[in-house]
Amino acid sequence: MISLFIISILITFTIVDIYGHGVGSEIFPPVDLNGKQVSLEVSSSTNNPDENDDQQISISLIDFNSKITLRDVTFLIKSSHGEQFLFEKEFQSDNGFLVLNFISENTESIQIQEENGSNFFASLLGLDNRKINIKGPRLSDGGLYKLDVTILTADGYSNKLDIPLTFNAGISIAQTSKHEINHPIFGLQEINVITYYDEIKNFEYDIESKEITFSMPFEWSLDNINQTSVVHEELVIPKTFGDLLVSGFSMYVNGIKLSDDIVTIDDFFSEKRVVHFIISQKELQNIYNNQSPQNGMNFLIKPNSDDIKLSSVTSNGQFRIFVTWEPQNLQSNSKAIIYFDVIDVFLKNRPIAVNYDFSVTQNDRIIFKQSGISTDSKEKHNIAEFTIPDDINGIVKLNFQNLADNNLASTSIPIVINNSLSENNYISIPDWVKNNAGWWSNEQIDDNSFVHAIQYLIKEKIVKVPPTAQGSGTVENEIPSWVKNNAGWWADGQIDDETFVQGLQFLIKNRILRV
Repeated sequence: MISLFIISILITFTIVDIYGHGVGSEIFPPVDLNGKQVSLEVSSSTNNPDENDDQQISISLIDFNSKITLRDVTFLIKSSHGEQFLFEKEFQSDNGFLVLNFISENTESIQIQEENGSNFFASLLGLDNRKINIKGPRLSDGGLYKLDVTILTADGYSNKLDIPLTFNAGISIAQTSKHEINHPIFGLQEINVITYYDEIKNFEYDIESKEITFSMPFEWSLDNINQTSVVHEELVIPKTFGDLLVSGFSMYVNGIKLSDDIVTIDDFFSEKRVVHFIISQKELQNIYNNQSPQNGMNFLIKPNSDDIKLSSVTSNGQFRIFVTWEPQNLQSNSKAIIYFDVIDVFLKNRPIAVNYDFSVTQNDRIIFKQSGISTDSKEKHNIAEFTIPDDINGIVKLNFQNLADNNLASTSIPIVINNSLSENNYISIPDWVKNNAGWWSNEQIDDNSFVHAIQYLIKEKIVKVPPTAQGSGTVENEIPSWVKNNAGWWADGQIDDETFVQGLQFLIKNRILRV
């Protein structure tokens, strides 16, 4: 009985909360094996995190009731990593337990080396672990390892199963990809994507729309969705990347908007923020029901509001700062109003009254500073008003320091003065709009049709024009001939987008075109 007790300790596996087919562990529901309920457990870990990134996956066949592994098990394992087929091979294990070490080496093909890992205590009990070294290129990259495991024998190598048991496992190991963005204002930035499901591809960042897109393999079948508890993706964003210090993000998968509840922003790092996207099985089912048939997941992530509202957490993790400002495009030699809220993270995110030191700086230059006590009102904001000097241009920092007289409670948020991108963003016209302009200039469509089309395009923000005050008086019915000429020249490529937009501004200002 003592020996049995020791054996059960050595080869018993604790069942923990798992994310099957999406994170690092999976325990299958029990099935019948000659009157015994058995289950397969698959789990992953880093082989030796202090020395390398090699991955390790363990596989065990256990008695579901006693949690003790079966003896003399023959495993037939077919494995792939992402879209790369690795191997298909039989392995025997006296104690029903296999350890697969995935080792990255510059080999031309996958090499498999079997060994018996043992120690003195395990040898006394006959519990030598079966270790399989799988060597090949890029095997430490992480991502999704698919393992089709078939049990050929159990409780004796001669006891071949009439109907082999088959388990289709998918184990995800965190994989990080790094993506550099040469931003015209914030300079060279790096966004890291950590995926806990499969390798991502086609990463892009749209500087104008602030949208992040990438794709990932995913099998859209009910069987796969039912086996996938969550799909977990993370963005790691440097806090020097002002455009992405927004207070919230939305995620779309294959054109379907997901609930904002899947997003969690972790600002408790001094140099970066981590944005978690936890897509539940319910969300996956919703995508499956509403999308047209397609392969994989196409992600689109963007700020969840057109309103500017940036946020950051202080170095000690106690306070979160929310910031907005007027006007939206801050300019040199003009008045700026900064609105900010001080939120206590540990008091259900409610505003709190504390001492603070606030300053606006560029490099080592102090542009403005004030100290005070923040408001604890949910309706009122703290306000800082100042005039931006005429020689200030580019990135400035909004600094919040010594909150509650704690010199560790500080943070900074970068914003932009004279944002040239904001001005350029207004002129964004798809090529197909030129067709309409060409038809109008050739009188294939009338003035009213052209005006209505442009009104729709501006309203839907397909065509963006700078803000222009509406003129007074009644709406005109006649469009000057030079505007039609401009449209024709623009359609033929003889004038640029900016000149055409100036014509649209004329129509708006003189109430020929009303938006």
